[in-house]
Amino acid sequence: MDLNYSEDQVLLRESAGRFLSREYKPGRAGMWAQFAELGWLALPFSEAQGGLGGGAVESALLMEEFGAALVVEPYLATVLLGGGLLTGRDDILQKVMAGEHRLAFGHSGHVTAHRNGAEWRLEGRKTAVLGAPLADSVIVSAEIEAGRTGLFMLPAGAAVRGYEAVDGSSFGDIDLLGAAELLNDDAGELINAVLDRATIALCADALGAMRVLVDATVEYSKTRVQFGQPIGRFQALTHRMADMAVLREEAGAAVLFAVLKADAPAPERARATSAAKAKLGRCARFIGQQAVQIHGGMGVTEELNIGAYFKRLTVFELLFGNTAFHLRRYAALGLGTDLLAGSLLSAKEAA
Repeated sequence: MDLNYSEDQVLLRESAGRFLSREYKPGRAGMWAQFAELGWLALPFSEAQGGLGGGAVESALLMEEFGAALVVEPYLATVLLGGGLLTGRDDILQKVMAGEHRLAFGHSGHVTAHRNGAEWRLEGRKTAVLGAPLADSVIVSAEIEAGRTGLFMLPAGAAVRGYEAVDGSSFGDIDLLGAAELLNDDAGELINAVLDRATIALCADALGAMRVLVDATVEYSKTRVQFGQPIGRFQALTHRMADMAVLREEAGAAVLFAVLKADAPAPERARATSAAKAKLGRCARFIGQQAVQIHGGMGVTEELNIGAYFKRLTVFELLFGNTAFHLRRYAALGLGTDLLAGSLLSAKEAA
């Protein structure tokens, strides 16, 4: 298997990194329009849909740069979640790719759907909907009947009660009672696939943040002097930073494996996704905590952005299921003896 990136993939990563380091500021006007001009909003959609035909690798590379730059725009919510679920509405998808329409996807919370003649009506509540306060439309899952889940779309608006997480990302709670447009009347498998791919992309975002924290901590240890010498010479701190670097590499391997399994059959995809999310949850916590501790009081001041990365990794660990949830999910997928004796990520890798 060739694990080298193609020239186009390397160009995407390098150009995104350069643009974000040079131009990006959270809250800066016109950023979303520039994302559209760069083609990022069209990246994961097929050429037949008017997109660029990128896959999981391209999305992960871009998201890793987003994590490194602390991007707060709702790319995950609009493009990878909402766009991935938007079926039968090419008119909306074209606006999404042009930067003219933002989406959010509500899945947490119980909502039921009832048909009243030609109209579908929803009743229930969705909580912690990523990107909802910034969305033009919200896609929600709803139970149509036992064991059958549908997707519905409705305009976002006054029903959204928005709030910010500690890292600056936007969330909202939505009370639903009224009519909505049916997108898909049996969307269970589609939802699972889109959530897994979005979780993999989120892991890549966290990897970008961890990369910056490790590098920044090592550099700080070379310049911060205590007891007449740089603190990077103290053996205890050297060992901590070595552990941080090792965990960053482990996290990168887990993300790469999950990316390669993003289009695999559902059980393989789900197992790789949960393995990556659980692994990165643990790595993110250790790296974030050690970065703050080694920086000391400076690690939580506004003068340095170490605290901002720590907050982003804290939110990451909770999104789309925390570490404990994904460990349980991974275990529920089944651990055969060949898996226990070999790779912790896939029993089929040795086949």
